[in-house]
Amino acid sequence: MRKFYIFFTAALIVYIAVITVYLINAPSSLPLEWQGSAADPATFMTEEQLQQSVSFSREKNIITFISGPIKWAIYLLILGIGLSAAYARGIKRIFKWNIVNIFLFLLLLTLTTTILQFPLDYYLFQLRHEYGISTQPFSNWIFDRMKSFGISLVMMTPIVWLFYFILRKSPKRWWLWLWGCSIPLILFSMYAKPVILDPIFNEFSPLQDQQLKHDILQLAEQAQVPTHQVYEVDMSKKTNALNAYVTGVGSNTRIVLWDTTLQKLKKDEVLFIMAHEIGHYALHHMTWLFFGTIFAQLVALYLLSLTFRWTVDRFGPFWGIQHPQELASLPIILLLFSVFSFVSMPIQNGVSRHYEQAADVYAMDMLEDHDAAVRTFQRLAVEGLSEVNPPRLVKYVLYTHPTLYERILFAQQFQRSK
Repeated sequence: MRKFYIFFTAALIVYIAVITVYLINAPSSLPLEWQGSAADPATFMTEEQLQQSVSFSREKNIITFISGPIKWAIYLLILGIGLSAAYARGIKRIFKWNIVNIFLFLLLLTLTTTILQFPLDYYLFQLRHEYGISTQPFSNWIFDRMKSFGISLVMMTPIVWLFYFILRKSPKRWWLWLWGCSIPLILFSMYAKPVILDPIFNEFSPLQDQQLKHDILQLAEQAQVPTHQVYEVDMSKKTNALNAYVTGVGSNTRIVLWDTTLQKLKKDEVLFIMAHEIGHYALHHMTWLFFGTIFAQLVALYLLSLTFRWTVDRFGPFWGIQHPQELASLPIILLLFSVFSFVSMPIQNGVSRHYEQAADVYAMDMLEDHDAAVRTFQRLAVEGLSEVNPPRLVKYVLYTHPTLYERILFAQQFQRSK
């Protein structure tokens, strides 16, 4: 077991070094034929913004690439030094009610992982402030994290209880039963998020600009979005970045604009963003997202069924865990899910990029204003200090959207084809 930990530590160090060297030295220049075009950041960014967009994006991407493996290291540390087994034994001696045991175990486990991950999270917080992306005070950031901590405990406790209950009742088919139970939970989370969870973190209010509201609702009506209200959210208290979205299902569907988007974009640019987001609804991307999430859950749970018991049998005795049904095995589950999620990122993000390009096409078709699309992409790059043409590895692994270079280029080509 000691050899395994030495090997993992060495592999982690090598991985971090390789990723860091690659991202620092990877080229970001455009093909010669597109230099000087609207897709060239030198035409809409200052020299300082250009340098900042590359340095900020590279540092942020390094953190994103290493955060997954570092999370694995944290779970392995908690298991390796016997913390998980100690937490479970100590709680069991004091409390006999199963749901309370689970809540307290999750409290200790989440607190431990939060503390161990804090240096990396704080570095990212400081990085966003250093480059002027974040405007959120440290106290407010901590308060948001505390709220996330509490919500996670409340939501995870019954889910973990259900997992171990099913695992004990059906040791061989638990993954299939759990998958069936996860479907209504996923649907409920999509339904409840806009009206229960989102307002906990930000203040939402009806859009004050009545003419803009009218224009947005006209776009929504064409796409049969079931809402008669547009909301703005006070994100300027936390960030200078831009965003808008359509969220929820059924009667809980909401159209939302960040106030930074309203402050920094022209009306035609705001309408393009909203047409893009409404396009996701019109093209049924949220429905496909629901079914895709269900399928991904099935695959993940099946893979977990193949690896979980083997991991407990192989390493459990070293970690003080004898059976998969023990509460102390929870970090193993979280570790395996984290690995599955990290490995599948290129697939998930590839599907997302396809949807995002389809939404761009929908917006350009709806508005017939390709110039607004180009200007919007340029503003997104400037305000978010986004690298317009990132390294290929970054694009294929991390990007949920096509690169801004690709989006601008596509908008120009789309205009010429009309």
